[in-house]
Amino acid sequence: MSESVTVTRDGPLAVVTLNRPEKHNAVDLQMFSNLAAAGARLDRDPSLRVIVLEGAGPSFCAGVDLSIFQGQGDAIGASKMAPGARTPANFFQHAAWVWREVPVPVICAMHGTAFGAGLQIALGADIRYATPDCRVSIMEIKWGIIPDMAISKTLTGIVAPDRIKELAMTGRVINGDEACALGLVTAVHQDPAKAARETADLIAGRSPEAIRAIKKLFDEAAQLSVAGALRLEAQLQLALLAGANQTEAVRANLEKRRAEFDDPPA
Repeated sequence: MSESVTVTRDGPLAVVTLNRPEKHNAVDLQMFSNLAAAGARLDRDPSLRVIVLEGAGPSFCAGVDLSIFQGQGDAIGASKMAPGARTPANFFQHAAWVWREVPVPVICAMHGTAFGAGLQIALGADIRYATPDCRVSIMEIKWGIIPDMAISKTLTGIVAPDRIKELAMTGRVINGDEACALGLVTAVHQDPAKAARETADLIAGRSPEAIRAIKKLFDEAAQLSVAGALRLEAQLQLALLAGANQTEAVRANLEKRRAEFDDPPA
């Protein structure tokens, strides 16, 4: 990828890094594009089992680069507000929503600041760790706009509507501890990047087909009726039962050894 977003691999783990540290990883048009491209590329890799999303330098992401408001050509034109060809998300939303589209878990490590677009990118992850003193805000109201990077889907269901409205309408800055209490953050750690990798290692050691099925189940079931959700549970379970990886999970546990799983088909 371009230098503003880097992707490194360590076996089944991919680390995606926002890499404009001198700008506190403020998101310009190129970074929006690069984040979506990184997710789309990883989406097609059957050997991938988990992603860690982090920011280089003093912050995870300080929000949108103000150059976007100062006229970079078609910076915020109608063409960038239209859904993509293969996604319901538009150009800006896809930088956050793409992490919901990849089939493997995404763990975000937050430190320094996670403002506006930065917080919304983090909310695209399945799991979020932050330092206790990380500064977090739904800050778009400061610029006279609404938060519009898929937050209407990524945050609803984990934070009460009145709390979302209060944060979005005031732009209030909270710390990692309060963000965790509200549900914006999964857990606080002094070193969230280290904690993210430890969790990633645990996930990478589980059956990759079961992990992907768990993500699919909980992402899709909330949109279904009771009957639809229960049907989805059964369908996903039937696809796993007696398969090679499920059989290996049982044998490894009985033999008290580390399981050796196959990658799912491409």
